[in-house]
Amino acid sequence: MLPISDGDGPDGRAPTWPEILEIATAIEDSGLDSGWLADHVLYRAEDGTEHGIHEAWTLLTAVAARTRRIELGTLVLCAPFRNPAMTAKQAAAFELVAPGRLTLGVGSGWHEPEFDAFGLPFDHRVGRFEEWLEIVTRLVRGERVTLDGEYHQAHAAQLLPPPPRSIPVLVASKGPRMLDLTARWADAWNTAWYGLPDDRLRTRMADFGAAMERAGRDPSSLQRTVGLLVRDEDQPYADPSPNAIGGSVDDLARALETYAGLGFDLAMVGLEPITVRSVERLAAAAALVRST
Repeated sequence: MLPISDGDGPDGRAPTWPEILEIATAIEDSGLDSGWLADHVLYRAEDGTEHGIHEAWTLLTAVAARTRRIELGTLVLCAPFRNPAMTAKQAAAFELVAPGRLTLGVGSGWHEPEFDAFGLPFDHRVGRFEEWLEIVTRLVRGERVTLDGEYHQAHAAQLLPPPPRSIPVLVASKGPRMLDLTARWADAWNTAWYGLPDDRLRTRMADFGAAMERAGRDPSSLQRTVGLLVRDEDQPYADPSPNAIGGSVDDLARALETYAGLGFDLAMVGLEPITVRSVERLAAAAALVRST
């Protein structure tokens, strides 16, 4: 996960563009596979404390222009923030900047205060997302789309010029309706955020498997991804997550092997703190896994 919000930069502040680029460059140079950006407009806690965050799509495109190899994705774009057809159009344009490197991660959103602050509807989020996801997915797969939904409409919409490939769509989901939509439309599923595997993870995996069965879909046709929290205990960090994976590089490698053994294809890692040293430490653990 690339730095993007308050607390991700040095001294607990939001990162600057050079600091974001430094981490993206470290990811690429260290041999890791991908970089991801979260998507919010603000976070407002119950006590009124506010945390800022940069806009994800603009920054991800900038990272794409300054890197060569790593895959890039959103974890995840909040569907209610953006028109579905325009989102698909932006994804197609992204392919000009970074051909073959985008995974379009999407979700329905969850933090009501940011919806209220920016005048966005919070009601019927799954119903809205169902229509939004169909339009986006069909467009990035090269289809001509007409949908006269309750919340979203498209009339013979088409991406012209078409993207050179079918852009993979990832859905972050956990509830039954969202899992069913994932099983129906997605190329990849994400569940997050975990330390070592626990009962919550096992429940989510079972629920996902049930959704795939209901859809009659081959489990091998969809990539499974997991969000992990990783803490470097030798670096200061103001607000560590209680379930973050700590310990040595060897301990981290064993945790990654465990998740691979559970059938996960890709781990997105939230580093605590997000520094070049943390990236290099993660890369060393990944190298150990690859060598076995």
